[in-house]
Amino acid sequence: MKNKTLFPFLFLLCALLSFAPSRVAAAGGKPVIVGSKKFTESVVLGEIVKGVTQAAGVPAIHKRQFGGTRIIWRALKEGDIDAYVDYTGTLYHEDFAGQHITTMEGLRKKLSTYGVSMAPPLGFQNNYAIAMDPRRAKKLGIRTISDLRRHPELKLGFPSEFLNRKDGWPGMRAAYALPQTPVNIDQDLAYRGLVHGSVDAVVAYTTDAEIDYYHLALLKDDLHYFPIYKGVILYRTDLEKRAPAAVRNYKRLAGRIDTAAMAAMNRAVKIDRRSESAVAAGFLKKTFGMEVAARRKSWWTAFWRYTFAHLLLVLVSLSAAIAVSVPAGILAARHGRLGQVILGAAGVLQTMPSLALFVFMIPLFGIGRAPAIAALFLYSLLPIVRNTYAGLTGIPDGVLESAEALGLPERAKLWRIKLPMAAPTILAGIKTAAVINVGTATLAALIGAGGYGEPILAGIRLDDIGLIMTGAVPAAGMALLMQYGFELVETACVSKGLRLQRTG
Repeated sequence: MKNKTLFPFLFLLCALLSFAPSRVAAAGGKPVIVGSKKFTESVVLGEIVKGVTQAAGVPAIHKRQFGGTRIIWRALKEGDIDAYVDYTGTLYHEDFAGQHITTMEGLRKKLSTYGVSMAPPLGFQNNYAIAMDPRRAKKLGIRTISDLRRHPELKLGFPSEFLNRKDGWPGMRAAYALPQTPVNIDQDLAYRGLVHGSVDAVVAYTTDAEIDYYHLALLKDDLHYFPIYKGVILYRTDLEKRAPAAVRNYKRLAGRIDTAAMAAMNRAVKIDRRSESAVAAGFLKKTFGMEVAARRKSWWTAFWRYTFAHLLLVLVSLSAAIAVSVPAGILAARHGRLGQVILGAAGVLQTMPSLALFVFMIPLFGIGRAPAIAALFLYSLLPIVRNTYAGLTGIPDGVLESAEALGLPERAKLWRIKLPMAAPTILAGIKTAAVINVGTATLAALIGAGGYGEPILAGIRLDDIGLIMTGAVPAAGMALLMQYGFELVETACVSKGLRLQRTG
């Protein structure tokens, strides 16, 4: 009976522990939190910003590989991170689209309304371009983006962010009157798709290492559609009081990273397989004489960090789901119409795409573990609610009639007869929810929650199968251990007769 309050207590305790680090980091006197988007250049620049922050004597943490522009911009506004590198074209045409901001001064004024400041441009431009295999482009006589209009049969492959950005495909299609319908392909896989002939043209960034590596042809933007994208450091204005030396170093970076240098750093990571932290440390030593230690963590250190983060996400969300779903299933079994409402609501949550559910939680909980736990909790409800309902409504009438004849009160019937007999079915639902959670939690890395998704995302970004397996294999192993663990729980808690009846 005492265990009835155990799961809610554990959930509250673990949620507070997991939620606190993401918030206290933004408080005064704590490390500066640097963010980066989920592409190589952004991660390298995040390491550079982290390095110059540490060189100023200020502790810094780099949260790598956030999702897209909207997620990391929201994280900066809400104080989940303190700084990251973005691009002027993105700010003009995506973050502040339709607000007619056309100058750097206007941009600074707009940013100040959010408590955000902008350091001077870093020196390089990373503009959009359309890339093709040069032999195919020559064969078809394609030199400009306008020439694509004559070839509606061509297969274009663009990442989802470009497909939906106002300065991406929608505007480009309108400006050039292009007839094609692009396919959605992750940017980290696009170049491979182009080289292998899966697509005919992809969007490229002009500092990408793959352009020279694969000797790709960039189509001329003959209508001058794409704006200029200068790299700039955005930081929370309160850093000027909290860490003034770090801000001074941000400004020292102005004009010190030209386009060739940025492309060379990208190549060092993606082609030469050097770590982002080592490349950033090398740049800072060469350019400023700053001695910044490159991040060198053993495989085991990283593995245990991923494992702890992943296990925390799964256990906290699952504990909360059990605490809510079992009572909800009991309620559904007792009241027919209400039961259909409960099952229907849980079913609707289950049909929502898991990544969308993660993003929906960000306005409520910020960035990090808290929204990930909330999303995983909601995603775990249906298997447990449904199995609790099925287990309780599937008890033979004869058993219930016997309990009635003995004069047992409703509470006693529930705890002594119904729940014990429904336990195998309930545990099966919990087991299903646990296995689903382990797999779904890999997406939590996209919103800064860590776990096995980190090496998987990095492996996709760097085209490193070994790195992908570093996350995928342990995740599969954890799912199997979860399943085996709940089978042991079933053996310990469910009578042998009920287990044999279920298997028979």
